[in-house]
Amino acid sequence: MGHHHNHNLRRYDRAFALGVALNVIYIVTEAAFGFWIGSLALLSDAGHNLSDVLGLLMAWGAHALTRLRPTHRRTYGWRSTSIFAALGNAVLLIGAVGALSWEAVRRLFDPPEVSGLVVLAVAAVGVLINTGTALLFVRGGKADLNLRGAFLHMAADAAISAAVVAGGLVMYLTGAYWIDPLLSLIVGLVILAATWHLFTEAVNLALHAVPSGVDVQAIRDYLAGLPGVEEVHDLHVWALSTTETALTAHLVIPGGPPDPEFASRVADELHRRYGIEHPTIQIEPNGCSLMCHPHV
Repeated sequence: MGHHHNHNLRRYDRAFALGVALNVIYIVTEAAFGFWIGSLALLSDAGHNLSDVLGLLMAWGAHALTRLRPTHRRTYGWRSTSIFAALGNAVLLIGAVGALSWEAVRRLFDPPEVSGLVVLAVAAVGVLINTGTALLFVRGGKADLNLRGAFLHMAADAAISAAVVAGGLVMYLTGAYWIDPLLSLIVGLVILAATWHLFTEAVNLALHAVPSGVDVQAIRDYLAGLPGVEEVHDLHVWALSTTETALTAHLVIPGGPPDPEFASRVADELHRRYGIEHPTIQIEPNGCSLMCHPHV
């Protein structure tokens, strides 16, 4: 049996705090200008940003919970909360895109007249704030699905704000107010395509599917090729969190393991080759017990 913990996961508390603070300030400002000039685009964008702040808070909470120590009741601690936070973020983002797209379709047939210059200026500030916030999570998002969700939220906001900037400029120069909802629909499709992968991966992890990037057949072949191993069964690989992977396997080795360090050496190799953080190897000297399931 072996246990490996990912000690390299960065502490993103400061990034979450800064991202939430900047976005709350911007939401209040954007909503105020939206009411002032009667811009539904700014008001809807502020509502979308608010949903993303709630998503950031969810991701922040989950990120903190993954560091809580295990208890007798929760022997793995709260690691899996990062999976559910990633799933919640994806659902929120897809819902926000749906709401904005619905409103954009309506506005295509009845575009309101608003001050394009004010829309442009306010949205430009949003591009800067959301891009800066997204950059706070870009490195962590490569290894942590939960942090990737936070990054996608902020990147999506930056894209939407950029579309609003473009729409504001076109409205200011030409008065073609239908450009704004058209750009919103295009951006919504781009965001949906990016978020769908996050959603499906989070669902798979929540259902204890094998994390993407882990080759179960390669692991099975490695275990089957170990000295003395006649059979590998009950091999299971699943995610404990968005950054940690667990494995259990039964190895049939007639006569027992070749040396006392066998299981520890296998655990180390599983970590080195496949990134398995929590491998548990059960050795069966006399074949499969009654509790085994050789077909798995």
